[in-house]
Formats: sequence, C-alpha cells, structure tokens
Amino acid sequence: MSTIAENLTKVQERIARACDRAGRSPEEVRLVAVSKTVEVTRIRAAIQAGVREIGENYIQEAEPKLRELGDQPLVRHFIGHLQRNKAGKAVELFDIVQSVDSLRLAQTLSRRAESAGKTLDALLEVNISAETSKFGLSPAETLAVAEQIGELPGIQLRGLMGIGPLDADPEAARAGFQALARLFRQLPNSQRQVLSMGMSADLEVAISEGSTMVRVGTSIFGSRR
Repeated sequence: MSTIAENLTKVQERIARACDRAGRSPEEVRLVAVSKTVEVTRIRAAIQAGVREIGENYIQEAEPKLRELGDQPLVRHFIGHLQRNKAGKAVELFDIVQSVDSLRLAQTLSRRAESAGKTLDALLEVNISAETSKFGLSPAETLAVAEQIGELPGIQLRGLMGIGPLDADPEAARAGFQALARLFRQLPNSQRQVLSMGMSADLEVAISEGSTMVRVGTSIFGSRR
C-alpha cells in the first residue's frame, strides 16, 4: 500500500509532466490537498511530505481538524458548498473560499470578514458542466457578478473555480475547462490570479487548458471512506 508521501510524489510528477507537455513551468500550478474525511494524523503526514495547502468541504468536519492543525503553516481552502449561515465560521477558519456561488453569499462573507477585521480571498464557482446536481454560477452571469464583488469590502476576488463532469473519460472535462479559462481571461488583473480546475482524474486536461491550481484528494490520501 502506497504511503501518502509516495502518492504525493506521484501527483507532483503528474503535474510536472502535464506542465512540460503544455510548455509551462510546474511552479505555475499550486496543489491543494483535499483532506475531507481524512483524519489529522494523515494530514500531518501529508504536511511532513510537503503539502502546504489543504482543502475542506464541510465546516462542521473541518473546524476541529483545523484547530488541531493550528500550529502548521498552511493555506486553508474551503471548497464545498457554503450556506450563508456558516459564512462567519468560514471567515474564521479559512484563508480562501473557492466556492462562492452567488452575489448574496459574497455579500454575507464581505460583512463577516469586515466585522472580523479580515480580508478574505475568494473564487467564484462556475457550473461549467451545466449539471443540475452541481452548485455554481452560470457562465453567462459570472463576469457581472465578479464586477459587483469587486466593489465589496472585506473580500478580494482572486479568480474562478470549476468542477469537470464526473465522467470516466478525463477528456469530457476539456470543453468546460476551456470555457472557464475564457471567462478567466476576461477578468481584470486583480481578479485574475487563480484558475482552480482539475482534480485527481482530470488534472492533466486542466493544466493543458491553463489551470493554476489543482485540487487533489484521492490520488494523495486514497479512496474516501
């Protein structure tokens, strides 16, 4: 059974090969280790192996883990669906919320961050696969919402996030990634810092289409419980 360190090395090698094929540097692509359902001892093993950014999907699960990991130099990403009544806790626990899927949520995060004396980084989640089971803005409304968020205090929009279709063929994600990259290129410079797309199954396709951040869980930590 592979260790977390061995798995991480394999993922880093996949990123490097994908970047080489795309004529890019591996330093252009940040790796977020998705640690939902993963216990703290295994997250610490990943940190020891070199992980510096982790992603969690659920506030209730993440809170005790992040408090226990408070001594670690980590960038903490919230990547799951966020209800507005959990916005204050998200501001408290995380450095960046990748899953801002409405202007109302952005406004709530803005108020909570401003009250906490903090500036929260955020990404707009775009439903690039047009699946009704997924959250996210439609591509058609994304740029207008990004412009409105740019006027809010306490929150800094850094870019876009998208999830490819849950398909056995990674190529099924390419069209959606291309569409997200086109939207990303239309953002102003201050909001064009992070293009988060690509997971364990399709990170190579995402990198070839311009991803600057991949979110990988299974390939690092193994199958989820």
